[in-house]
Amino acid sequence: MTAAESLMADEIPDGLVVADDSGRVIIFNQAAARLTSVAAEEAVGKFVSDVLPFRDDDGRDWWVCVDPYHGLATRTRHPERSLFLTDGTELLVSAGYVRDGRGGPVRRLVITLRGAQQRARLERSRAELVSTVAHELRSPLTSVKGFTATLLAKWPRFTDNQKLVMLETVNADADRVTRLITELLDVSRIESGRMEVHRELVDVPERVRRFIAGRVAAGEPEDRYRLEVISDLPDTWLDADKVDQILANLVENAVRHGAGIVTVVVERARIGGDQAVAVSVRDQGEGIPPEMAHRVFRQFWRGKRRGGTGLGLYIVKGLVEALGGDIAVGRAPGGGAEFRFTVPAGAPVA
Repeated sequence: MTAAESLMADEIPDGLVVADDSGRVIIFNQAAARLTSVAAEEAVGKFVSDVLPFRDDDGRDWWVCVDPYHGLATRTRHPERSLFLTDGTELLVSAGYVRDGRGGPVRRLVITLRGAQQRARLERSRAELVSTVAHELRSPLTSVKGFTATLLAKWPRFTDNQKLVMLETVNADADRVTRLITELLDVSRIESGRMEVHRELVDVPERVRRFIAGRVAAGEPEDRYRLEVISDLPDTWLDADKVDQILANLVENAVRHGAGIVTVVVERARIGGDQAVAVSVRDQGEGIPPEMAHRVFRQFWRGKRRGGTGLGLYIVKGLVEALGGDIAVGRAPGGGAEFRFTVPAGAPVA
């Protein structure tokens, strides 16, 4: 570690500990020393598990449980959780992996530490998630229970058309519950770093066409949507299901919060020196104020119009990042909001 790197690490307000591929500490900043009462010169060069002998609430050795250097090869991070040092000091700990390629060996283990006073914020976030889930589940489950109970008790009294309407409502509410459960699983995978990517050759414009055709077939006006493909595109090796999920969330967001025509623009791009594809989803609504732009990818953001869990854009960001790309929000050329994500074209799977 250079002197410049050490100075930069000391500027970080949270505790930062970095271990090399053998598990020895190479960075231990001033905040980490303050939080753990371990001097940096005593920590550097020692095994990280000896410097930070973390235990969970049940007294179990955290290092044995997570096994960072020999554990799950697809893991990229550990979400923040409360852990204890041997002297009883409670810290909020999160960890990330720097690997040699996807699923490769760990080159660096990066651990961040925060004081237990942040625990209240973490608990509030969890309580909000539980409250949101309970609220979103109550309505469809109440509907499903009501209609099924009515049909079971009074089946002969209803006409076939009445039965069909009630069964269609039950089916739609069951779909709502399924979508909510899928969102929660996605949030869990994103926060735990377990989002898996299955790459195949994907025609991005064709995926957009199919998605728009599906919405039109469901009764929406065809002139509500427009697709623009700019220039020739590189062959893109992506996860088709994740691309579909990203598009669905962004278009639904444009329809829900925007107005006018929803335009999807697909064009060639670059990430560093590598070929990439960029997709922009634009609406003609009021747009998103610049001071709000940094909030839209947080959990529970819903904009002016309420409804939904507020997890959609958070999941979109996690999916885009799992594909190795990035996403940003800004103002569309003709007004309204523009969500633009860029993902590397990738390479054929061997």
